[in-house]
Amino acid sequence: MDFAQELAGKGVVVTGACGVIGRWIVQAFAEAGARLCVTDANEAALAELAGILPEGSFAHPADLRDAAAIEALVAAVGARWGAADVVVNNAGVYPSGFLLDIDAEEWDRIFDINLRAPFLLTRAAARQMIAAGVKGNILNISSGAARKMRRSVVPYCTSKTALDRLTKGFAIELAEYGIRVNALEPGFAPGSTASPLNEAHVQATLAAIPLGRGSSPEDVGNAALFLASSAAAYITGATLTVDGGNSIGSLAVHQEKKSAL
Repeated sequence: MDFAQELAGKGVVVTGACGVIGRWIVQAFAEAGARLCVTDANEAALAELAGILPEGSFAHPADLRDAAAIEALVAAVGARWGAADVVVNNAGVYPSGFLLDIDAEEWDRIFDINLRAPFLLTRAAARQMIAAGVKGNILNISSGAARKMRRSVVPYCTSKTALDRLTKGFAIELAEYGIRVNALEPGFAPGSTASPLNEAHVQATLAAIPLGRGSSPEDVGNAALFLASSAAAYITGATLTVDGGNSIGSLAVHQEKKSAL
């Protein structure tokens, strides 16, 4: 499908735009000719990203833990575009910590960013779409961790499980307005500065992926473009997993025989 013809000129909001996955999504929509509103708490990185965006795009720094900041973000979109055509709730944190050690403040931080912010932004953006008569798209960036518990990152897994349910909830309530809501589970993409991983963890994870590699910008970008396009016009409340099989099971075996034939 020619996504450039399909999505050129559309207004797309991407949160967590300066992270690894965020940049890939921004790049994909930019190459398709969309206008972008990129937002992130890292103002320096956001200013750098804004310099390479297509005409009609803009950057809007925001702390997504602040409800007023989310309302200001949506107001800025409304002032420029009337309403967004696509909102990508990508921002998320992946801190490591055992349940016996994690404190309530850290728990709240994880859920504020990974779950509360997508709720607040989707609610505000959808109200704006409805008022403007825009049959838009909401795309939540989820994770295979929503279905496969991981030791030492239980709050993250739990937040993504809840995000999947929120996706379906918004999908069923916004369908009457022609607004589609879906989730995308990208594959393993190390390199985050907000939630860094050590090299041993990276290599162990890559070795366990059935298709034998980590995710690429094309893997994530093409999936996001598809879900935002008319090719997915009859898809809502769904989760598209694009992770090389990482979340379906483990390649680890303990028998002496470790390969077929």
